[in-house]
Amino acid sequence: MGKALYIAEKPSVAKEFANALKISGQRADGYIESDTAVVTWCVGHLVTMSYPEAYDPKYKRWSLQTLPFLPKEFKYQVIDGVAKQFKIVSGLLQRQDVDTIYICTDSGREGEYIYRLVDQMAGVKGKTRKRVWIDSQTEEEILRGINTAKDWSEYDNLAASAYLRAKEDYLMGINFSRLLTLKYGPTISSFMKTDWTVLSVGRVMTCVLGMVVRREREIREFVKTPFYRVVGNFESSGMNFDGEWRGVEGSYYYQSPFLYKENGFKTREKAQELIARLEQVQPMAGQLVKVEKKKELKNPPLLYNLAELQNDCSKMFKISPDETLRVVQELYEKKLVTYPRTDARVLSTAVSKEIQKNIGGLRNFEPVKAFAAEVLEQGSFRGLSKTRYVNDKQITDHYAIVPTGQGFGALRSLAPLAMKVYEVIARRFLSIFYPPAVYQKYALELAVGQEHFFTSFKVMTDAGYLKVADVSGVRRKAGDAAAEKDADRPDGADSETNLKDLENPEFIAMLATLKKGMELPVNSLTIKEGETSPPKRYSSGSMILAMENAGQLIEDDELRAQIKGSGIGTSATRAEILKKLVNIKYLALNGKTQIIMPTMLGELIFDVVNASIGQLLNPELTASWEKGLTYVAEGSITPDEYMEKLERFVAGRTYGVFKLNNQYQLRECFEQTEKNYK
Repeated sequence: MGKALYIAEKPSVAKEFANALKISGQRADGYIESDTAVVTWCVGHLVTMSYPEAYDPKYKRWSLQTLPFLPKEFKYQVIDGVAKQFKIVSGLLQRQDVDTIYICTDSGREGEYIYRLVDQMAGVKGKTRKRVWIDSQTEEEILRGINTAKDWSEYDNLAASAYLRAKEDYLMGINFSRLLTLKYGPTISSFMKTDWTVLSVGRVMTCVLGMVVRREREIREFVKTPFYRVVGNFESSGMNFDGEWRGVEGSYYYQSPFLYKENGFKTREKAQELIARLEQVQPMAGQLVKVEKKKELKNPPLLYNLAELQNDCSKMFKISPDETLRVVQELYEKKLVTYPRTDARVLSTAVSKEIQKNIGGLRNFEPVKAFAAEVLEQGSFRGLSKTRYVNDKQITDHYAIVPTGQGFGALRSLAPLAMKVYEVIARRFLSIFYPPAVYQKYALELAVGQEHFFTSFKVMTDAGYLKVADVSGVRRKAGDAAAEKDADRPDGADSETNLKDLENPEFIAMLATLKKGMELPVNSLTIKEGETSPPKRYSSGSMILAMENAGQLIEDDELRAQIKGSGIGTSATRAEILKKLVNIKYLALNGKTQIIMPTMLGELIFDVVNASIGQLLNPELTASWEKGLTYVAEGSITPDEYMEKLERFVAGRTYGVFKLNNQYQLRECFEQTEKNYK
């Protein structure tokens, strides 16, 4: 009987496999071997696609005559810096005494690609190959993954989509970067007075650049509109509250051209005119014509996927998405959390049945140990499989990021930031075992003559899951969520004054006494001036969410959960794409605020792409390519069908640019852009 060979993606992961398998044999250069098994590792990618000049030396020189570059057979080569490890791995794959290969690279499309390239370059034949698919690096999960490993052929569709993703990025990157550099590089260089300009173009990165530039231009072109609201101050039981006038049906100003929306005037004079009319009502009092009291429940949010975690860490800790990924990857490698590069925000049915193990372990983590103990004592984890937090249909490769309940020996070695990120994940996880937060909502409508005023209040009566969800030291302010919404609605229904009053128990008691038909004196009528706000710039976190949702920045947690389909890029690549755009100086990232803005060069690149291959800036189109890769992975379409569409797209856009002669018009665009940077 031959030996089993286990191939991991990194040395640290290989070590965990060796420990789980109790392989304490001789550690050689690049592998660990015992009497029955060998464990080795890649160091990320060992093999890559060859540059065009490997096909023919003529391709080394950039020339329009050699485009489009669409090879029939793609060439690959070992990466120079890791050639030694490739030689070791290749030698092990070919060993006569190795009969079974366990593929233990990361459980995802990219991990599949890493091994398949090595296998292809090594020319492996006549071996049994099994795919190990795990969700965490705990010993229990590693052994489960090995025991349930499937024949690698079951992952052929996933591998096909991985190869196609690489070919797509390669063909678009090489053809469009060369094409636009040769066609428009001299125009940019002449304008910016530089020696040369290389345009870096990519399927995903160019689309992200487009999103940022468009947003910046929307902000620049935004014209603020002033508006004037009339606010009445009412009194009940010796306490005051504000109500906002609205021009509803029956009002003198109903559908008036002087209104800005229904609750603001375009001029101060008209607001003053309304006050003068109201002051004629004597005695000046508001009659409660509607008093609505209703209970509102706020459920715990879904669990973290990588994009959601990156967004929250950007807000809470002001760190970039790639820093969040680095931290959560470390937590994964130290067995503290499950696989981080996931798009799912739910658990699988199988995991939900064993969830008490994850919860029980958290009794060893000081910030949440009391909550973990409470969940176990009350048994609130039972029946989890019947909740919205478990859904096998919403999981493709991996379930959500949750604590494993293990690995606590590594806590002492964690940096403070990693400890905070772990706490965020643990609190989000435990919160799903708690009841909803309960609020009492009051909506009041008061009539002063024929005019109506409105206000509403929200009182928390039971914190529910919020008592565990808040992270110590990074608790969000009450107004943060509201501040993130567009500020062009002068609706003031939950004004700052009203929110402040809700901290007063006497005020809350007064609200409970209000009844329809009551008359409340009007203490004052004032005009509050406001103005519409431009769209907000993307932060690094909100950009990750926008990429996940194909260009839509969907803040609402429930709505985001309903969005089906692939976004721009993948959970594994989005942070790296953003980082690259900053490194090549197309985007600027403020380290303190995590706000993203385009550079002048980035805007010029946008103008060039917009005038030549504008589809690359379209989030929906970019997302559709990603969706196509998903179809290949699912077996819905064949790799040949996808490749044919890709080659048509590259060739068609290349020939289209050949025919353009718009460099002069682009200079006019550049001059317009330049004015914004002076």
